[in-house]
Amino acid sequence: MSSNTFGTLFRVTSFGESHGAGIGVVIDGVPPRLKLDLAAVQRQLDRRRPGQSRITSPRAETDKVEVLSGLHEGETTGAPLTLFVRNSDTRPEDYENLRNTFRPGHADYSWFKKYGVRDYLGGGRASGRETIARVAAGAVARQILAVRGIHILAHVVSVGDIDAHTFDPEAIEANPVRCADPDAAAKMEALILQVKEQGDSIGGVVELRCQGVPTGLGDPVFDKLDARLAAAMLSIGATKGVEFGMGFALARMRGSEAHDPIGPEGVRGERAGGILGGVSNGGEIVFRVAVKPPASIRHEQNTVTLDNQPHRIAVQGRHDPCIAPRVVPVAEAMAALVLVDALMRQIALRGVLPEAGEDDA
Repeated sequence: MSSNTFGTLFRVTSFGESHGAGIGVVIDGVPPRLKLDLAAVQRQLDRRRPGQSRITSPRAETDKVEVLSGLHEGETTGAPLTLFVRNSDTRPEDYENLRNTFRPGHADYSWFKKYGVRDYLGGGRASGRETIARVAAGAVARQILAVRGIHILAHVVSVGDIDAHTFDPEAIEANPVRCADPDAAAKMEALILQVKEQGDSIGGVVELRCQGVPTGLGDPVFDKLDARLAAAMLSIGATKGVEFGMGFALARMRGSEAHDPIGPEGVRGERAGGILGGVSNGGEIVFRVAVKPPASIRHEQNTVTLDNQPHRIAVQGRHDPCIAPRVVPVAEAMAALVLVDALMRQIALRGVLPEAGEDDA
């Protein structure tokens, strides 16, 4: 199976490079006669695209989505749905100094060692621009999930050592950091701009909340829902960790304080993050994703050349000083792909979706 394909029944295949003709995705498994809202797909792509604020890369791309197949008179046909976004603002000259030099912290070193091919223009497939395919496919998945009352929301909960302490969902898209705490958002933005001015970069943490997920999604033993969500998050460039519910804090607790109680109405609490034994328990699924500082910085760093000679490099060009705000729509999209696939697998297994408290006897 290709590593560029994700999913079982709802399968997406991503293609394209950062400085090629464009980025696209083929989606196989979209139900027929879905009235696809292309404006909603475009809105998600607009959330991901660069050049939105002073804290993102200034690369000027419209990221206009095109439908190449699978749609007729506004409805899906059941055939593979192909979405494509053309690249327009490429500047290959910005990468000339990287032709024979690797960036510390970037995938281009390990990918060259694996494939023996060097695409130094924006990192090729290793570029964050590849996430266009994920966001476009996720936007389609979200429309299927919405019919079932399933909604996904992500927001930045920390940048560097600044943490969010309040949660106002209306504030998320009202600030460039996409933080649900307006006071923390202002401090995060100031820190990102300071780091940018210094020619450096900084990491952050993104939290996801999946609401309306029914009980029973997830397939033990090896396809647990949290395992699939974690794999989806870690497939995003620059992500380095995932924790569900209280995550690593549970390792410091006793069982008497760590477990969510269960009552006639179902599981209460978010300690487990809405998943028990790899299966959704009917509660809100809550998890966080660690995002490392971007690799391309103006600070000089030690590296090697293609012929393995020691070298010092300072990366120029258009790069994000903190990628966490732009990971938000990408993480939402990947969560949507996992959930829609799990939903379809559960329907295929049982024909119906179990509800909280259903008697399986």
